[in-house]
Amino acid sequence: MNKILDYGERLFLVALTSFFLKALFLQAAQHPIFLRPAVSESLPVILILIRKPGAISTSPFAFLVAFLGTAAPLLLRPHTGADPLASTVYLGALMTLGLCVNVASKLALWRSFGLTAANRGVRQGGPYRYVRHPMYLGYFLTQFGFLFANPNLANLAICLVAWTAQLLRIREEEQFLMQDEAYRALAARVQFRLLPGIY
Repeated sequence: MNKILDYGERLFLVALTSFFLKALFLQAAQHPIFLRPAVSESLPVILILIRKPGAISTSPFAFLVAFLGTAAPLLLRPHTGADPLASTVYLGALMTLGLCVNVASKLALWRSFGLTAANRGVRQGGPYRYVRHPMYLGYFLTQFGFLFANPNLANLAICLVAWTAQLLRIREEEQFLMQDEAYRALAARVQFRLLPGIY
């Protein structure tokens, strides 16, 4: 069963990411800022293809929120019909910060990366020294910047779905990983899940 879930995740992510990248690259010549989310969303494809096996949650709800949290942002599209809600310099900096947090988190996970709640070894280095789910923080920052650079109701709805799913995804991952003594030790040492001092 784990093998079927593993290959299903890989196929799903590769297919969905290819459509997202095509949409961004069509606009990249006019709007180079769009290359930041393209890099952020491409790295998971590489990591998921080389990841090592591990225990995967079989909870349908964990799969649903992982699916929504991963798929929804890939439906975001550049919108040239409305002005950005803030300076593109600031929004570009915000997306770059999100990208750096995201990439650093994924590199710290390396072959332990996955979509659904799973345990492929508890990682404690890099950004995981400060919050337990830094990768999702990176997603929030990048997507917030993209939304403000491309404001429309469709992108807003997609972000709200994605952000809600990611918060639920964190909860599912925590429940699954707390079965591991190493993760319980990490949780005792790293108090916050997403934002230092807040959550």
